[in-house]
Amino acid sequence: MSKKLFVPGPIDVSEDVLAQMARQVISHRGIEVSTLQEEITEKLQQLLFTKNNILLSTSSGSGLMEGSMRCCTLKRAAVLSCGSFGDRWYKMGVLNGVPVDLFKVELGKAIEPEMVDKVLATNKYDTVMVTHNETSTGICNPIAEIGEVTQKYEDIVYCVDAVSSAGGMKIEVDKIGIDVCLTSVQKALGLPPGLSLCTFSEKAKKRAEKIPNRGVYFDLLAINEYIENKNFQYPSTPSLSHMFALNFQLEKILKEGLDVRFNRHEDMARVVRSWAMEHFQIFTDVNYLSNTLTVIENTQGISVSNLNKKLQQRGFLIANGYGDLKEKTFRISHMGDYTVQDVNELLTNINDILGY
Repeated sequence: MSKKLFVPGPIDVSEDVLAQMARQVISHRGIEVSTLQEEITEKLQQLLFTKNNILLSTSSGSGLMEGSMRCCTLKRAAVLSCGSFGDRWYKMGVLNGVPVDLFKVELGKAIEPEMVDKVLATNKYDTVMVTHNETSTGICNPIAEIGEVTQKYEDIVYCVDAVSSAGGMKIEVDKIGIDVCLTSVQKALGLPPGLSLCTFSEKAKKRAEKIPNRGVYFDLLAINEYIENKNFQYPSTPSLSHMFALNFQLEKILKEGLDVRFNRHEDMARVVRSWAMEHFQIFTDVNYLSNTLTVIENTQGISVSNLNKKLQQRGFLIANGYGDLKEKTFRISHMGDYTVQDVNELLTNINDILGY
């Protein structure tokens, strides 16, 4: 029995998008694939409000997180973390031998611009890594305000993990001053997992040119140079099936209208928040709530595992808490091609199971 996945990704994929994955493959060295990638780039530039190059990676978003850590840090990186996925960026720096420091806030709290300013004022860092939408806590960090801070420091390359927000929340990459904005396709973009992408600014490019040990597969500079010099092609074989599906889905997203899509996500979020406040509590600081995911404090001590077993029998799935919050919270995502009607259907079934 197929399920509607209200988890923080992967989420349900529309049948017409899945059908694109079944198209016959083409050569990754030819004008046809160059045209395909150029179309994808133009559409993603619209979605992310940027004129910067777009790089695709046949990997999860973690691959591009690691690539940005290696390729953008010449002196030292500052990772600002409000949860498990910020911590992951720090771990990548440590295990790759990149000089890096971790600055954490309490779970459920956001990264404040003042905190970033204080860190950068030390002049120890040339790279800043921030998670836009922390799926372990439901925090949506104020990346625009943080961008105002980073732009005060000429040497800073600003990297943003938008894995669970891009496609569901408005991110004005160029206006904010983001140098590398990365995401995965299996969340708000509504594709099967296996492909990630990022923007790559001129500032990030110049930084990467100074770094000798950028790795191979996730060398953002090498990918960028190949795209520029080989007419939108890639140094290694890309997932052509994902590219077909992404191009098709982006066309649907633009046809829906970006503001309409972003507003739909906000409407779904409001419905889930209202339900959560009526029956439980929202774990997250209410001033920094995500529009693609809600983390709910389990104030009633329900068994989320038992709830999920019964939900799966009805064709739904939600998520338990993550990391240190596993037994304290549960999570409901509302992203991709879902609608308010879909969310209400889920909540009606939860109410029925829990006797609300």
